[in-house]
Amino acid sequence: MDAIDRLRRFNREYTAKMGLLARDHLGTNLSLTELRLLYELFAEDGLTARILAERMDVDEGYLSRILKTFVARGWVAKRTPKRDARRRILAMTDEGRAFFAPLVQKSRDHLAARFAAGGPGALERAAGHAEAVLANMAPAGEAELRDLSHGDIGWLVMRHGELYARDEGFDSTFEALVAEILADFLRNRDPELERGWIAASGDERLGSIFCVRQDNETAKLRLFLLEPHARGLGLGKRMLEACMAFAKERGYRRMVLWTHESHEAACALYQRAGWRLLRSEPKVSFGQDVVEQHFDYEF
Repeated sequence: MDAIDRLRRFNREYTAKMGLLARDHLGTNLSLTELRLLYELFAEDGLTARILAERMDVDEGYLSRILKTFVARGWVAKRTPKRDARRRILAMTDEGRAFFAPLVQKSRDHLAARFAAGGPGALERAAGHAEAVLANMAPAGEAELRDLSHGDIGWLVMRHGELYARDEGFDSTFEALVAEILADFLRNRDPELERGWIAASGDERLGSIFCVRQDNETAKLRLFLLEPHARGLGLGKRMLEACMAFAKERGYRRMVLWTHESHEAACALYQRAGWRLLRSEPKVSFGQDVVEQHFDYEF
């Protein structure tokens, strides 16, 4: 049996043993796809049908039919933002939350019952490793996430300096800061606990993200950069997931980062991934008035 056959066998065994194939999963008359859709709406406000289709990797027409059923049942409502009359924002209603909230606990109880003798420790550790592997996988033709190589440091300093000067008006002190961060990383990095990734398509560098140690329990996300033409394609999300999966696998209990309020897309990405905004602070940095934002994430 080769590796692909073993993975296929694992998929069959896992979905069956976890009860994921049952039509009445968790005692409802809903499929796993329908329950996953409700979970996304339960966990986050302001989603659109397109965002949900991309996140769940399902056909928009199929998703639309499910949403129509949920609206008819009173679980989901649609609204139009004042700033963009063309968009339809989805929100779970009070009736929908009252229906779904007990299922969250039921799902936890259902999984806990599978591990009544001894707990899920071994499988949990294996799942953490699998997350780290999956976060680095890419469909054919997409960018790869690789380790640092020759020339990457110079490129990182240059592109941070160029892009932040163009988009934010930052002066050369920001470029100097990036150079200092990278020099410290290269000299003092602990390979077991810290890592830097370059997103690349062939020979073209598209972005970067770093996980560095702050203390025994806390990792810091740094130098998250994406070339403008590579944004909006899901690559940033994949890079963030890879960094977070690495931190979790290495035993960190928390991650932190700081950014600027003007980086709206990045801040929205952090919040969708479950990061919490701790504070916002007006400051003067790199020759500009900025609003620094500090986020954290607990595993």
